[in-house]
Amino acid sequence: MADYRNCKKCAAELLADDIAIYRKLISRNADEFLCIDCLSEHFGCTREDVEKLIAYYRESGQCTLFR
Repeated sequence: MADYRNCKKCAAELLADDIAIYRKLISRNADEFLCIDCLSEHFGCTREDVEKLIAYYRESGQCTLFR
């Protein structure tokens, strides 16, 4: 069953940006998600790197996940 409320690794509460960036980078069809901290750990980057990507996609206006 899909859990849109909590990170599948650390159980942190998810926000819309957590879900959107996970869908953008991992799978549009995902029904379980990682929070930004766990996602950055998965990719071996910093939280700030992921937040910069979120800002980029939001400012571009081209990605429907960030509208």
